[in-house]
Amino acid sequence: MKRSAMELAAIATAAVPGLCPIGFAALSDDPEDFDSALVVDDKKNRWRVRSPRHDEASMRLEAELSALRAFSAKVRASLPFALPSIAGTVRQGPLRTFVYKDLPGHKASLEELTDLGDNLASELGNAMACIHKIPDESIEIAGLPTYTADEIRQRKLNELDTAAATGKIPSRLLRRWEHAMEDVSLWRFNATVVHGTFDEEQVQVLGSKISAVSGWTDLHVGDPAEDFAWLSAVEDHEFSDKVFAAYIQSRGDKADPHIMRRAALNAEFALAQWLVKTLDSKDTARISEAEQMLQELDENIAEYGGQPLSVVEEPRPVSSVFAPPGATTAQDPASAAKPPAATEHNGPRDSKVQEDGAGQEPANSAVQDDGGTDQSSESDPSTEAAPDTKN
Repeated sequence: MKRSAMELAAIATAAVPGLCPIGFAALSDDPEDFDSALVVDDKKNRWRVRSPRHDEASMRLEAELSALRAFSAKVRASLPFALPSIAGTVRQGPLRTFVYKDLPGHKASLEELTDLGDNLASELGNAMACIHKIPDESIEIAGLPTYTADEIRQRKLNELDTAAATGKIPSRLLRRWEHAMEDVSLWRFNATVVHGTFDEEQVQVLGSKISAVSGWTDLHVGDPAEDFAWLSAVEDHEFSDKVFAAYIQSRGDKADPHIMRRAALNAEFALAQWLVKTLDSKDTARISEAEQMLQELDENIAEYGGQPLSVVEEPRPVSSVFAPPGATTAQDPASAAKPPAATEHNGPRDSKVQEDGAGQEPANSAVQDDGGTDQSSESDPSTEAAPDTKN
């Protein structure tokens, strides 16, 4: 049941003794999972109220509470921005509503962030680097999930099988994603602490500075590229490049040169993950919307090629290799009837991958693979959100 801003303000008074609201307003904060409101009290203090709408959302809030409690004073001091502070909670049935002290600064749209230019790009890159420098022990102490690079890749492959089984994913996209997921050289990285839902909605801005970062509900050890996926929606590629350059400068030789490739893969594949989720909900309107977005992505890639994903170049179909110039092949890859290999698996995949070195770096790569060295995740073990439909 959806709660109004007035109801959330009343709940806040039970969570924080002495709080006397004189104003409130609804907030759009992951609205599929949470009801949220901003409350102002009689002392002009501002509070943010977040109430879960279902059990899964409640678990995310409990995970955030564990994560924030696990951050030591040393970790907090190492971060160049403020963290959320939980002022109180109140349980209503099986779900618990959280009240936070409001963070400094304000939320800015994606367009506003890019308009702030180089300083803000540098701030973003440094902020993400600082998150990825948090010691893994902080996550392990909190009992939050930890994944190695190989575990992450295998999970993606299994999710690809699930998506392919729906029969609703364009075959070109399935081939593109499968090739990237089976390109072992793309998945050689050391897992780090990952925010998990980092995007413009989690960032508070004060002037041209990042003043605070919120939304720590999906904190885990995993692929640092997850925190870069939102940048795929930025039309100003120069801004994205500057964010990544600042990140590289902060992380030094620990930075993974293929982050932006996997970030682009995560952004695209999120549409397939969302389709699977909407099919489970049996919401016909959302199912139709997810299918349309996948179709638009497929057409965009067919026309413009899309962002480079794989390190090893995707092979061209044999029919197009041997066809004479100007000839029409018997089976164009854009309309091939035969599904890709991802649709032929009836269960979890094995870990078979392509041999590294079978190809070379594409000439039109949008990311320069310098400033970092591929590292094996097997010797150093160091994750799902619905795509933004607004991203």
